[in-house]
Amino acid sequence: MTAALGIPVQDRGHHLPAAGATVVAVGLLVGLSHVLGQGGRLAAVLVLQLALVVAWVLTTGIEGFVGSLVIGAGAAGAADLVIMLPEHPRLDGLLAVLSVGFLAGVLQQMLRRPRHAVVASLAGGVLLLCAVSALSVLLFTGRAALGPALSTAAVLAVGAALVVQHLADLLLPRPQIAAGVPRGLAGVVLAVLAGAAVAFLRRGDGLVASGALPSTVAALLYGAVLGGTAALAGLAASFFAVEDPAEGTAGPTRTWALPVVQAVLPLAVCAPVALALQTVL
Repeated sequence: MTAALGIPVQDRGHHLPAAGATVVAVGLLVGLSHVLGQGGRLAAVLVLQLALVVAWVLTTGIEGFVGSLVIGAGAAGAADLVIMLPEHPRLDGLLAVLSVGFLAGVLQQMLRRPRHAVVASLAGGVLLLCAVSALSVLLFTGRAALGPALSTAAVLAVGAALVVQHLADLLLPRPQIAAGVPRGLAGVVLAVLAGAAVAFLRRGDGLVASGALPSTVAALLYGAVLGGTAALAGLAASFFAVEDPAEGTAGPTRTWALPVVQAVLPLAVCAPVALALQTVL
């Protein structure tokens, strides 16, 4: 315990690296999109996808290390092409990526020797495929009718929610949501408020699609839902981070890879939600 705030060192190590990784990921998405346009957004999404693939395979202990890297990276590239190549992209193209990726994962697990932990490795591979495909939705959002401003608002709202949640959980860990996980209820509440605040500040960037709701109400609802989704996804990533490491995955590698998973996985979860909210609002 520290003398000043009584914060466990392990909690600081859990939250501060993840918050820093979130800032870097959001800065990459927003900065490259602003400077290079859609090409910059594609580059940023691809970097995050590949970072997640490497970090996920390193920290989960998926059997078939090289094969999992190849399948994950191939799925990331294919998902991006499915969104970027058509003049009018559709999300159903991602189903083909998931289907082929799943079959490749099954084949990889069946062919490797020795063949142990097949179910766990296959489950981890499927979740990785879903995550990298979901990140590609950020490219779709940027090419939607409302333009790139909505995508920027979504990324900023999610990033703010995640950073605020980590800092709040560091300083206000009680009441704790679950035993053994350094996450508190205050962090979830503040994450929702942070997402709503950022969306409110961005309400002048074409946030309302149909005009069914007043712009202020739509912006606050948009940000609050994204903030809540980011908070729950961050909570899930923390459960993953505090689990006992798989054999051979502990050490310095896990130290840098876990913050990447904690930052990028919630962004992946929130990307389809942002697109759905765009359609509804």
